[in-house]
Amino acid sequence: MLNDWVVMPTCLPTVLRRCPACASDRFRANGKFRVNAHHKLLDAWLLVLCTACGDTAKLTVLERMNVRSIRPELLDRMHDNDPDLAAELLQDPLVRRRNRIALDWDNAWRLDTGGSDHLDCEVMEVSVRFAARIPVRPVRLIAEGCGLSRAEVERLITEGQLVSAVRLSGKLSGDFTFTLKR
Repeated sequence: MLNDWVVMPTCLPTVLRRCPACASDRFRANGKFRVNAHHKLLDAWLLVLCTACGDTAKLTVLERMNVRSIRPELLDRMHDNDPDLAAELLQDPLVRRRNRIALDWDNAWRLDTGGSDHLDCEVMEVSVRFAARIPVRPVRLIAEGCGLSRAEVERLITEGQLVSAVRLSGKLSGDFTFTLKR
């Protein structure tokens, strides 16, 4: 029986970037945007707040773009402070690289296993799907989803009772499947 698990974000991740005001390295995004027009050119930023001092920093989304080259829906979403757009932009590698930021997903996601009726199966096949690109250790997901300790999951991998086509050590942010034999 194939079980479907979903790794879902519960909130926006913490933005890791040095604060010039207090030297903290953590900001939180609240989904607010600032759009500024210079005649026919437009700048847009995602605003983030320092978790220590509350200072606001701007993450560049658009820089000196011609207004006609921007999709009207995108502009409307920025004007409406769309939190889904903020989540999309934080996960965009181009935006992260341009602003020299990293994301901390600790306490910003949850695992939906669809219930606990799978725990007593002798052989369990699981398909893990990510609703967002959240880097998580598969060992942690399997331990949480099966009610095991991480050490127990590591032991099952070593003994060959837990197998997958992907490497289960390190972090993953893409879909994968695994089989657990008890």
